[in-house]
Amino acid sequence: TVLGPVDAVFDRAAFVALPEKMRAAYAPHLANMTNNAPQLLVTFEYDTSQLEGPPFSIEIDEVEQRYANCYGISTLYIGDVSGGFKGVNAKERVWLLKPL
Repeated sequence: TVLGPVDAVFDRAAFVALPEKMRAAYAPHLANMTNNAPQLLVTFEYDTSQLEGPPFSIEIDEVEQRYANCYGISTLYIGDVSGGFKGVNAKERVWLLKPL
C-alpha cells in the first residue's frame, strides 16, 4: 500500500506496546514512511522491578536514542497516571518530536 503525505503522527499506544527490539525497528520505519513528520509521542515511566509491560516503561535515554538522529526532542507534559498500572505508580510523558 502507498501512504500519502503525512502532516503529523500521534503515537499514543504503539511505541509503548512494542518490546525493545521491535521499538528499535519501529522508530526509524515510522520516521521514514512519514518523511519525518512531526510527532506527539506518549510514553510511560514506572519501576520495572514491580511490573513488566506492555505498556513498557520507556526511559528518556531510549527516546533520545531512537529519535534524536532525525528529530529535535522536547517534553510537553509529565504527569501521574491516574491509578497507575496494576497498582504500580507510573508517570506519563508527552514528547514533541520536530524534524531537524
